[in-house]
Amino acid sequence: MDQAFRTALVTGASSGIGEAFARTLAGRGARLVLVARRADLLQTLAQELTGRYKIDVEVLAADLTAPDQLSEVEERLRADPVELLVNNAGYGAFGPFHEITLADQLKEIDLNVVALVRLSYAALPSMLAAGRGGILNVASIAGLAPSPGSATYGATKAYVAAFSESLHAEVAGSGVHVTALSPGFTRTDETAGSNLLWLKRADVARAGLDAVAAGRAACIPGAQYKAAAQGLRLLPRPLLRAVVNRMWKRAEATQVP
Repeated sequence: MDQAFRTALVTGASSGIGEAFARTLAGRGARLVLVARRADLLQTLAQELTGRYKIDVEVLAADLTAPDQLSEVEERLRADPVELLVNNAGYGAFGPFHEITLADQLKEIDLNVVALVRLSYAALPSMLAAGRGGILNVASIAGLAPSPGSATYGATKAYVAAFSESLHAEVAGSGVHVTALSPGFTRTDETAGSNLLWLKRADVARAGLDAVAAGRAACIPGAQYKAAAQGLRLLPRPLLRAVVNRMWKRAEATQVP
């Protein structure tokens, strides 16, 4: 049975897909807690959503790579539980692994993996006790294949997909839904059109929210990416590595210094 989530906490909510999650949930009448680093952007969004949809919107400015600020969000989840947690905040550093600073590599892991796990750990007990709730974790199509040029990013998103599927299996039958959303290229500008490769952020957010409401373990939005994911699963791994490596080398060679 589909769930209608009455309260939700969304990370990375100030822009991009995170903002689209907030707008979609507000349109569905959910009371929101919006988390991101930029308090000014969150306040502007909160005022708009409150005025348009007549809902309560709480702003919680936090850098989830800072342990003390991450702890504040964890405590918020424990003190006043929500029915839906959307782990959307993420970071990607792109380029040859040995040329990206170690600090950037670790930031990817801290935000994409550590913060997501800690917030899930804080939110899940109250959901299980209530017998309802959802966790929507934003992974990526990049997590389904080798990712030369974004090795750490791809690995973090593979972790998110595997972690989410395992939690989905653990809580099956409890009334709590855990879903991994794995989008492909997504435009962060809501006014931009889509083509064969690029998805609209509002469509991605809607697909993910519908999937977690329906209790699906995974969601890959867009027919083109569903087909691509199926192809990735069927290709022998040595061939897949050769193909993506050739694509990466070609892209690297065509970059303008």
